[in-house]
Amino acid sequence: MYKNKWENGRNNVFGLKIKQLRKAMPEHPSQRRFADMLQIAGLDVDKNAVQRIESGSRFVTDIELICIAKVLGVSYEALLDD
Repeated sequence: MYKNKWENGRNNVFGLKIKQLRKAMPEHPSQRRFADMLQIAGLDVDKNAVQRIESGSRFVTDIELICIAKVLGVSYEALLDD
């Protein structure tokens, strides 16, 4: 039977990578500021959604993944690589 969670129980495979890349950005945006940046880019998320994505407790759609990658300045493939 197919399970929709990662082997470690996380709901996404790239939350920790998003957190690392966010903190490595020149302006070191907080989760709230990063959510603002995503909203400016057209993705309707708030600080709590960013926190849940980074912690792995929230699923992420392909549309969200593409927008997050754009704001981080990386390809979506880079987020999916181990």
